[in-house]
This record gives sequence, C-alpha cells and structure tokens, in this order.
Amino acid sequence: MPRSTPAVLLALIAAPVLARDTPVPPVTPVGEAVPCVSIVGLRSEVRSDRVIDFTAGRRAWRNTLPASCPALGFERRFSYATSLSQLCSSDIITVLQGPGIQPGASCGLGKFQPIARPERPHR
Repeated sequence: MPRSTPAVLLALIAAPVLARDTPVPPVTPVGEAVPCVSIVGLRSEVRSDRVIDFTAGRRAWRNTLPASCPALGFERRFSYATSLSQLCSSDIITVLQGPGIQPGASCGLGKFQPIARPERPHR
C-alpha cells in the first residue's frame, strides 16, 4: 500500500465532518418568516447540513431546517419536486450524492426568513 493512502483515507473520512464545522455566515433578518417562496428565478446556496440561503432577484431568504440533513453541507446540492410554483416549508428536499446524481437523505424545510442581501465588494 502506498504511503499516501492513509492520508487520502483520512481526508475522505474527515471531509463530511469538516464541511459540517464550516461556520455559517451571519445574516440580518428582515421581517417575518414566510412559509413559501416563488421558484421563479430561485437560486440556492447550501451553508451547512441545516442552513440553505435562497435568492431570487433582489430578494433573499435563509431556510433553517428543523433538523440536520445528513451530507447536505458536504454535497452542497439537492433536488426537490413540487406541483406548485412555490417552494414551501412543507416540501421535502433530497440530497444529491456522489459524482453522479445518487439520491441521499430526504429532509423537510423550515420557514423562509427574509434576510438583507450582503453587499458585494466593488471592483
């Protein structure tokens, strides 16, 4: 066995733990949390196993899941299915795992807390 194998194995084992330990950037809440947001132009950024930030145009929301969603913070991608034009706190997301599109854990969403969008640095 090559010498680098233990280091690679340690990195593979530690990666999910390190992804969970990445601090979630603070945000400023703006108004009351809402149960649903329109999916038109909706983008997401996974912050941890429990926090996803959503944006659409100039609007932004933080969704804190009621419970940790295994591998969400590590994989940083998920899918959802809805028959409505909205994503709601009653909907379920499914973590997408691996190099392909393997379904992982399925988890419920929380309410969508409107947040102030952080200003981008000027160039």
